[in-house]
Amino acid sequence: MSEKCTHNCSTCSQDCAERDLKKAPHELSKIKKVIGIVSGKGGVGKSLTTAMLAVTAARNGYSTAIMDADITGPSIPKMFGITEKATGSEMGIFPVLSKTGIEIMSMNLLLEEDTAPVIWRGPVIAGAVLQFWTDVVWNDVDYMFVDMPPGTGDVPLSIYQSIPLDGIVVVTTPQELVSMIVKKAVNMAEKMNIPVLGIVENMSYVQCPDCGKKIEVFGKSRAEQIAAENKVKNVARVPFDASLTQCADRGLIELFEGNYLDELFKSIE
Repeated sequence: MSEKCTHNCSTCSQDCAERDLKKAPHELSKIKKVIGIVSGKGGVGKSLTTAMLAVTAARNGYSTAIMDADITGPSIPKMFGITEKATGSEMGIFPVLSKTGIEIMSMNLLLEEDTAPVIWRGPVIAGAVLQFWTDVVWNDVDYMFVDMPPGTGDVPLSIYQSIPLDGIVVVTTPQELVSMIVKKAVNMAEKMNIPVLGIVENMSYVQCPDCGKKIEVFGKSRAEQIAAENKVKNVARVPFDASLTQCADRGLIELFEGNYLDELFKSIE
């Protein structure tokens, strides 16, 4: 591979032996669509969005799975109230099923203690993520949602190159600073020839319980503007919602109420 590689094979004239870097899943797995949930920075609600999209897909009758690729900050098992550990055999590693049958694989399902830190360098983390794809025996999955690590660094790049993503959903918040970082995530996806299926603006507003007025705590929403600038058609706005937070904190995310991501999922569907 050339040192000046842009990872855009469609415009490359080099005869590169590593042109196709995509890895095949486990031979017993059958995965139809893979959607990455990404963010330019941490703390914007990427894992919550991943969980909500998976639950929405399951509610629509689809066989659903979550690959928690955020190795150093795994939070998916906590949201689903999963305390048991993943098991395996000579065949491979088996994902853990949530209460409603969503298949989940996360680093916290392999650690003895949930609070144990994963102190690994980038290449080792990237290798662990790829093992979640190649060594885990996923069943017949209609939609797999990948909770990506934040940013545009080494691990996200490895995932983009090695796992056949059908598209990504970008998560952001209304602040202008975060909006700038969103463009980095969108531009990275474009360079990797992966379509951006939608933008989710989390913590978009607070709805007054008395009058119903939407109060934009972080300032005026920029989701539509960002979507237009990046030619993304689908936008979803998720408000500050105490009940949603409680569901996630108590491990009951599968019981969340609200249709915040319904239209976005329909577009993915």
